Amino acid sequence: MPSVAILLCTLNGARFLPSQLASFEQQEFPHWHVLASDDGSSDETNAILSIFQRKHGADKVDIRIGPRKGPVANFLSLACEQNLKGDYFAFSDQDDIWEPDKLARAVGWLRKIPAEIPGLYCSRTHLIDAQDRAIGLSPRFQKKPSFCNALVQNLAGGNTMVFNQKARALLMHYGSTIDVPVHDWWLYLITTAAGGQVYYDSYPSVRYRVHADNLIGSNASWASRMKRLRMLMGGRFREWTEQNTKALDPFRPHMTTENRKIFDLFCQARHQPLVPRAMGFARSGVYRQTFLGNLGLLAGILMKKI
Repeated sequence: MPSVAILLCTLNGARFLPSQLASFEQQEFPHWHVLASDDGSSDETNAILSIFQRKHGADKVDIRIGPRKGPVANFLSLACEQNLKGDYFAFSDQDDIWEPDKLARAVGWLRKIPAEIPGLYCSRTHLIDAQDRAIGLSPRFQKKPSFCNALVQNLAGGNTMVFNQKARALLMHYGSTIDVPVHDWWLYLITTAAGGQVYYDSYPSVRYRVHADNLIGSNASWASRMKRLRMLMGGRFREWTEQNTKALDPFRPHMTTENRKIFDLFCQARHQPLVPRAMGFARSGVYRQTFLGNLGLLAGILMKKI
């Protein structure tokens, strides 16, 4: 059977970490091991990880010190670890709860993807609060995952992502120090740019914990949507796009011919006056997953906020 390396990043996560670790133990797919990177916790996080390691053994649970440069660098340091073993790789946050069939569903799809093709599984999520109470669902996206979508939207949270060796090789090619806004969006971008396959599972495979520190990540409530709108109008999304396009530029040799054309149209349009800018974005074919998202995209294009 194939194995899954769970890439778990922690920082002062003692309050919710035990529930996440318990959900690993309850996975229907048993062939997993954990590589945990702690980024400088001052609470009981490391003690909790050590107890979990003693319970399962050092071969099953490996703990290391993170780079202490933020969550993006921490996750990428794990994904780009030279000696990392596994057939598939799963990002994991410290405060969620995985459904028992999360890995089984992901591996079931990934095993259908030829080894030479980058493959990325992601999914919808249940939303829970700090007391584990259900508070809703993340949006159900129905449009096809693609590079045109990835240029302007991160389809799913990294806490749902499981990917194959070929997708990890793309991450490793540019390493863990690359300057990108978030690790999961970067993986979606390069997987689709290279012509890989992405599957968005409408089944919620993770109970995603929504609290004050990650409200924006839920993308479901009006509060989170308004926060995203304020970020768009304030220029934050344009900053993120600038980071992504700079990081993607040297990735052009790995892109398909069609995606290189899309990328060039997108980059050129961002710096054009209004009319050619609108026409350039239209020709590139970029889109977001929802009607409201596309209204926001249109507003961003017209006001040069993309």
